[in-house]
Amino acid sequence: MSHEKQSNVTRNYSIGKKTAVRKQERAKKIAQRLAELYPNPAIPLAHRDPYTLLVAVVLSAQCTDAMVNRVTPELWKLADNPCDMARQSEEDILRIIRPVGLAPRKAKAIKELSRILCEQYGGKVPDDMEALERLPGVGHKTASVVMAQAFGQPAFPVDTHIHRLAQRWKLTSGKNVRQTEEDLKRLFPPEQWNPLHLRMIYYGREHCTARGCDGRQCLLCRELFPSRRHPVSVRRA
Repeated sequence: MSHEKQSNVTRNYSIGKKTAVRKQERAKKIAQRLAELYPNPAIPLAHRDPYTLLVAVVLSAQCTDAMVNRVTPELWKLADNPCDMARQSEEDILRIIRPVGLAPRKAKAIKELSRILCEQYGGKVPDDMEALERLPGVGHKTASVVMAQAFGQPAFPVDTHIHRLAQRWKLTSGKNVRQTEEDLKRLFPPEQWNPLHLRMIYYGREHCTARGCDGRQCLLCRELFPSRRHPVSVRRA
């Protein structure tokens, strides 16, 4: 290798290393600040056990947690366990959850996943990611939330708020939510994943909102990037 090529390789490696260090430093600062703001973050979806959490998370897709929390008390009166829910008609489930977005599809999924849990898992929610993802209406994010918040297993569910913040804070390219999840898991230790995912959601809702901050307005954006002059364009989840 020529001296010139070797110098270019060394210089590029050095630049990449400096970028990685800065990202790690930002990650450490973010974790510290969010822990100060939200020392004991509560799960925003009201629930009683793994099953009611699972159903609540299914209902929360393309819907606010506040709306989900409005309809679930009535739903639990109808049935609050898989076997009882499986015996209900889709129409009765739909009648209660109708204010929630995509209600017909969710009513069908809730009845079917409840039947599967009752028949195949003894009425229990499995603490297994692959088993959860096979349930109707349960995608990777929903399964990750249940694994993290119901069973205490390290997971980093990425919603629209986390996807937006990770881009504004230059923790990911934002190519898609799966890539964002992988990038965040590399940056933060597993023991931080479960509380950090909740902290980022709360911060994204309360401070670094989609319209209220463009990467230059909120406290953390200003602290992390004090010389930033232009709005940050983010890819949607």
